[in-house]
Amino acid sequence: MTTPTNAMPESLDSRGIAPTAMSATRPMYWSVRRELWENRSIYIAPLAAGIVYMLGFLISLIWLPHSMREVAAHHPAPQLVELAMPYGHAEWLLLVTGVLIATFYSLDALHGERRDRSILFWKSLPVSDLTTVLSKVTIPLMVLPLLAFAITVCVQLIMLLESSVVLIFHGVSPATTWAHFPVFQNWLVLLYGLVAIALWHAPIYGWLLLVSGWARRATFLWAVLPLFAIGVLEKIAFNTSHFASMVKYRLMGFAPKAFDFQGHTKPTIDSLSQLTPGRYLSSLGLWLGLAFAAAFLAAAVRLRRYRGPL
Repeated sequence: MTTPTNAMPESLDSRGIAPTAMSATRPMYWSVRRELWENRSIYIAPLAAGIVYMLGFLISLIWLPHSMREVAAHHPAPQLVELAMPYGHAEWLLLVTGVLIATFYSLDALHGERRDRSILFWKSLPVSDLTTVLSKVTIPLMVLPLLAFAITVCVQLIMLLESSVVLIFHGVSPATTWAHFPVFQNWLVLLYGLVAIALWHAPIYGWLLLVSGWARRATFLWAVLPLFAIGVLEKIAFNTSHFASMVKYRLMGFAPKAFDFQGHTKPTIDSLSQLTPGRYLSSLGLWLGLAFAAAFLAAAVRLRRYRGPL
């Protein structure tokens, strides 16, 4: 007769989780965390940009009570637009900061581990080249957009609170500021825009990762000069600029697909009805770009498999 045992079944760990269920996600999770540990500029640079902007906004609050009194007296439309302008500038600053960080991170992601020879250590771990490359492309496609969104929300909330305190201290109601700055609508538009930009720029990040895994040095020049040379050769040989137009379309073509600017000369979003996710998701340019991104990433995975340290 056998006695019951308190041992856990072999198919479960001490927390009751099947090891096979964990093995599919844990390498990816820790690979992404590794990127955040090794590249602190991913979150330090956006935070620094947000702090600097908030300091500048704090100085500008000296003139805010006077502007609010004029708005309360006459409600001039230009001044109402001017009141909301700093919040839009904060969004653009952090958006551009995120894109720049994503660009330079992608250029160094695979090259850096070859340069400092840490690739020998990471290859000794039970993490596939596919998981490593996917974790690196996750930074510009997911982590940085979400980080930019979270920092922008915090910056704008602090700006609203600062302006409200200053106005109340000067005996002016902050209701006008809150009324002409639709917080939740702006945040929804911002999140949608960040996702649209990240997906549209996916082939750019894939190309930069491929160059990062291939080039021995000067990754920025190897990434840019071939594109520049193709454009120059096309112009000399055929007197056309189709390739340059294609590059411009890949950089900025997301805007008319993702938003309806309703004939405005300036890209302004006044309502949620201007968001066009159906048109964006059905655009051929988006899916061709994602296909090129997948091809570039597949090539980067193969390169990492056979490339050694520099």
